[in-house]
Amino acid sequence: MSNISLEISENIATITFQRPEKFNSFVREMALDFQDALDSIAQNEQVRCVVITGSGKAFCAGQDLQEATDPDGPALSKIVSEHYNPAILKIRDLKKPVIAAVNGVAAGAGANIALACDIVVATESASFIQAFSKIGLIPDSGGTYTLPRLIGLQRASALMMMGDKVSAADAVQMGMIYKVFPNETFADEVRKMALHLASMPTLGLAYTKMALNQTFSNNMEQQLQLEDELQTLAGNTEDYKEGTGAFLEKRVPKFMGK
Repeated sequence: MSNISLEISENIATITFQRPEKFNSFVREMALDFQDALDSIAQNEQVRCVVITGSGKAFCAGQDLQEATDPDGPALSKIVSEHYNPAILKIRDLKKPVIAAVNGVAAGAGANIALACDIVVATESASFIQAFSKIGLIPDSGGTYTLPRLIGLQRASALMMMGDKVSAADAVQMGMIYKVFPNETFADEVRKMALHLASMPTLGLAYTKMALNQTFSNNMEQQLQLEDELQTLAGNTEDYKEGTGAFLEKRVPKFMGK
């Protein structure tokens, strides 16, 4: 996988986009490698947290337009349906927490890949751009689903139509992302978050993610029923027994992700 790297250490899988000379913009090979990495992580029981980040100055600038405009390259419909849509669904279906560590500009599909993750953090110098309108396209990669739910329909409409660049600080303020860290300490802060998540009850986090995936399509009664079902599953995990036992015994729990 020359366009991305996958490293696994301390129960954390780190996917790094590796086209820094092109601001980590996607081509078909990179998109398929990204999906393969997500599939590999899903099957690896040792992985309990995932970090997605970029190399160089950018997180991801979205689609490589040279490929998109190449008469011999994949059509837009193929790019959306085979490159981005499967990756977004794999992120949302992954039964492990996913952190988007946005180290620089996240534009177009790059921004929306980040927003599909469970937690988004960014460096002070990072920015987010819904760049699609600048070339006559609509936001894809789930952007029209995630962004209005994060910041509201009116503000999402404005950012998508105006194509404004949003600083990391403003993204936190409007509820688009979770936190922003200084550039100098960013890697350490991301690692601390990932280690914390990797030490938590992995199945409980997976069930939380499953509930959140359905919260905008269910009514209250349906969501309560789903919570009932998932809570029953969570209550049958080894981590629940460990967590309650540790609480009653006044000790630090040691979760195994089972």
